[in-house]
Amino acid sequence: MNELTAKVIKTLSFYTKKALINYRALHYFIKPVALIKPIFVVGCSRAGTTLIYKTFSQSPHLGSLHKETHDFWAQLHPLAERLWNSHAIESAFACSSDRSKVSQYFYTQTGQARIVDKNNQNGLSIPYLYRLFPDAHFIFIKRNAGDNIDSLIHGWGKSSEFATWSKDLTETIQIDQGKYQQWCFFLAEGWRQLIQGSIEQVCAFQYRTMNEAILNAKTLIPTHQWHEIAYEALINHPALEFEKLFQACNVPFDDAMKNHCLAVLDTPYNTFSEIRVDKWKDGDNQKKINNILSSVADISHQLGY
Repeated sequence: MNELTAKVIKTLSFYTKKALINYRALHYFIKPVALIKPIFVVGCSRAGTTLIYKTFSQSPHLGSLHKETHDFWAQLHPLAERLWNSHAIESAFACSSDRSKVSQYFYTQTGQARIVDKNNQNGLSIPYLYRLFPDAHFIFIKRNAGDNIDSLIHGWGKSSEFATWSKDLTETIQIDQGKYQQWCFFLAEGWRQLIQGSIEQVCAFQYRTMNEAILNAKTLIPTHQWHEIAYEALINHPALEFEKLFQACNVPFDDAMKNHCLAVLDTPYNTFSEIRVDKWKDGDNQKKINNILSSVADISHQLGY
């Protein structure tokens, strides 16, 4: 394929997609389409949520934007209006207007009434999401504290990727004596107390607050709509564990999907190094993590570690 042909195909694809979105928007205006049993992938940032999301996004039975949707959710209830306290959207904000906006957005973008969605902040908003969609399924992926915090620390070194939303924060971030000057991943209640802390303290705080919020919300969700998986089990037996998740969510798992899952770790999504368990123990952050592991021992125990 020559360069001109590639450009023509790309242009046609762009305008075809745009026309489809406009057509669905008109269809929705005439006859609204409510989302049915949406699937929300939740977990701490750097715990493996992208692996789950991208894999479910391969299913032809689900609509997906194939990207994080934090901008969309933030526009519904802007952080600035909530004084930048937390990414958690309170359940009291759930209303028919929000439900309609969410349904319209995902339907017009994907053309499907059942979707899978993920962003690294929605784990704080599960009660809100459940109130919007009482038939929603939640997939919670958890990861051992050492590896998760190690990956968070590495992620904080990539502010151009993980801090794009925080440029309007009024606080001056001076973590590790100014090494990190942009807040990454998500805000949770109490974050301001750490703007001059150490990077390991910040990441331990994020690991704790996200997992605590998810475990607290778990009690609200019917057991048949809550699906939990350990990152370590998923990378050891990806096809088997994904088949269990697909079946639990009532999503067909055919041979094509099985073959995809068998090879899913060959081309990993957004990893910083090789995929293996306990890699923090011989990594650059070993000393930092050893210093704070005791502070998350209780939440680790609740997670089953």
